[in-house]
Amino acid sequence: MTRCPRLPRVAAALTAATAIVGCAGSRAPLSASRFENFDSQETHARLVDATPAQACEAARRALLSQGYLIGSAGAEFVSGRKSFQPTREAQVDLEMRVVCVRESPGGEIATVFVSGTEERYALKKSSSSASVGVGALGSLSLPFAAGDEALVRVGTQTITQPAFYDRFYALVYRFLGAPSPDVDDDAPATPR
Repeated sequence: MTRCPRLPRVAAALTAATAIVGCAGSRAPLSASRFENFDSQETHARLVDATPAQACEAARRALLSQGYLIGSAGAEFVSGRKSFQPTREAQVDLEMRVVCVRESPGGEIATVFVSGTEERYALKKSSSSASVGVGALGSLSLPFAAGDEALVRVGTQTITQPAFYDRFYALVYRFLGAPSPDVDDDAPATPR
């Protein structure tokens, strides 16, 4: 009886090729935890010399001054939303959530926490078809040109740019009547 020494090598090569193709076809799901740093930079929180109610009122006024619609507001929280339409086929909504927490026993120092999210929408078209039933022949589907257009959410992301929050906090400090610690008071004023 003669054995074929190449058969095991061919079988091993086929198994390896099948495994490689199988791995290439499926991707592991992305984990959101890989995007989170938990760094010590205070992008989303600032201390203010005010009570939580005063700080949240200043945040509410800051949002109103920029055209945000206030969805909810209380002594220690406020949320607002603003929509943009950069093109006919796209819309972007920004939502801001602010929470004000007492830090000192007397309540005269608060931490203002803020988080902004951006929701992106795109115009999607869907075509329609009609079915006609014809006695002995059955039904017949005919496509026609009419279609519906709708804005569909295509993504949501938390805003992480420090400059975005720096501008927000500068407005909050302005409505509190306090100088913003992010602004250099010794810098020369720009002429208007």
